[in-house]
Amino acid sequence: MRMFRVEMVKPKRFYTYAYLREDKTPYYVGKGSGKRLYVNQNRVISPPKDKSRIIFLKQNLTEEEAFRHEIYMIAVFGRKDLGTGILHNKTDGGDGVSGLIHSLETRAKLSVTNKGKTLSLETRAKLSATNKGKTLSPETRAKMSAAKKNIEPETRAKMSAAKKNIEPETRAKMSAAKKGENNPNYGKKGKTPSLETRAKLSAAMKGENNPNYGKTPSPETRAKLSAANKGKTHSPEAKAKMSAAKKRERVL
Repeated sequence: MRMFRVEMVKPKRFYTYAYLREDKTPYYVGKGSGKRLYVNQNRVISPPKDKSRIIFLKQNLTEEEAFRHEIYMIAVFGRKDLGTGILHNKTDGGDGVSGLIHSLETRAKLSVTNKGKTLSLETRAKLSATNKGKTLSPETRAKMSAAKKNIEPETRAKMSAAKKNIEPETRAKMSAAKKGENNPNYGKKGKTPSLETRAKLSAAMKGENNPNYGKTPSPETRAKLSAANKGKTHSPEAKAKMSAAKKRERVL
């Protein structure tokens, strides 16, 4: 009697990963399984030759969890083609298909189409205009929120380090991309968030969701803060705004 070996496919075999520049900032975020993060096949964005610049962001995920985390990470670092950040990703994530293999003909066409291609300022402006005013659906927001809550401490540390190492030139470009009419709050000067919105913002920053949760400033940090604020006085207008804000907090 012939025996057949059946291997169970692990549902939590997926992960998210990032390709880093030499300054340790990410230039691509993806989702995969197996050795996907090291493979250059069927890619528009190539992995770095230096394997130390290929890192796991989160492991042991189901495919759905990996997609959610990929969406969140791309939203955090933003896309260069849309002028929102530093990643070369061409989509917002969550749109891959496991096991998809392009034909040789398709690969050749993709290679020719994208070879040496850079987006003109005019094209970037059009892309920016196309996405202006768009809002994320409640479903997408919920996915991003869930992914954010499940980020591991190690991944948070990597994200923090990557943000700190962003070059001044890149920071200037990111800042310029969000100024003026490109800023989502452009033209909203003087608009006061509703009580409901304030309550949501307040709840979102409470407890473990607060980036300073459980942290105590070191004596050195306290000294720096004290020196920075020494001799400063608030204007009557600023005092009035602070007083009004505290009154609203009591209402909430």
